[in-house]
Amino acid sequence: MSDLAAPPRRVLITGCSSGIGRRAAEMLAERGHHVVASLRDPSDVAEWPHGHIPAVVLDLDDPASIRAGLGAAVEAVGGPIEALFNNGAYGQPGAVEDLKRDTLRAQLETNLLGTVELTNLIIPSMRAAGFGRIVQNSSVLGVSALAFRGAYVASKFALEGISDTLRLELTGSGIDVSLIEPGPITSGFRANAQRAFEANIDWQHSVHHEAYERQLARLKTAGPAAPFTLPPEAVVRRVIHAIESRRPKARYPVTVPTYLFAVLKRLLTTRAMDRVLMRASGGGKR
Repeated sequence: MSDLAAPPRRVLITGCSSGIGRRAAEMLAERGHHVVASLRDPSDVAEWPHGHIPAVVLDLDDPASIRAGLGAAVEAVGGPIEALFNNGAYGQPGAVEDLKRDTLRAQLETNLLGTVELTNLIIPSMRAAGFGRIVQNSSVLGVSALAFRGAYVASKFALEGISDTLRLELTGSGIDVSLIEPGPITSGFRANAQRAFEANIDWQHSVHHEAYERQLARLKTAGPAAPFTLPPEAVVRRVIHAIESRRPKARYPVTVPTYLFAVLKRLLTTRAMDRVLMRASGGGKR
C-alpha cells in the first residue's frame, strides 16, 4: 500500500472492460480518488455497472478516439488528469515467422503507440501542475521473452524502454513514471489472446502447427490456473502505491515468475536462461 494518506487524485484508467482495469477503477474509487474508466467498445460503456465511476469510450487504435475520450474524461472528473494507469492492451500469440506485418502493427498500435499518444496528451497538464503519476502496465514478458509470444513481447519490451526514457526526461518535473510487471493474473486475457490467434495466425499451414494444436487444446479445456496465478487485486495494490506514495518505485514486479526471471537473467548466461524459459513454457507449448 501507499506510505502517504494521499489527497484524492483525478485518475484515468484504460482497458476497464474486465480484470485488472475494472478492479483498479473500483479499488481506487473506494479510496476516494476521482476515477474515470475508459473502454474501447461503446457497448461496454453502455453496460458499465458502476454509476459512481464515469466511463468513456477510448480506442487506443484511433487518434481521434483518444483525443475525444481524454476530453470526455477531463470533463467527467472536473479537471486535468493527475494520474494515468495505462492498462489497455491485448496479447497476440503466434511464432514470429507466422506474424504478418499488419498483425504485428496492430499489436504495437494498441500496446505501444496508442498508449504513448495518450500519455503525451496528458503530460502538458501534469507539467503545468508540477505533479503527475504515469503508471504503465507492462508484463513479465517485458522482462523475459517466451516462445510464441513475439508480438506481445516486442510491445512490452518497447513499453519498458520508452517508459525508462520518459522517466529520465521527466526528472525534476514532479511527474513520476512507474512500470507494473505482472506474471499470470486471473482475467479474460487468455480468452482474448485465443481470439487474436485464431483471427490472425494461419496455424494450420505453419511449420509449428502441431505445437499450435496442443496450445489450442489446452486453451479450450477448462482447467486449473497457471502456477503462481494471482487475482487482479495483486496488481492494483501496486498501482495504488505508485499513485499515492511520496516516492513511487520505477518498477513493481508482481507474481513469482517476474521476480524469478529478473534474478535469473542477472545470474545465468543467455543460453542457460533460454533453457529455463523453454522449460517454463513447456518448450513453447503453453
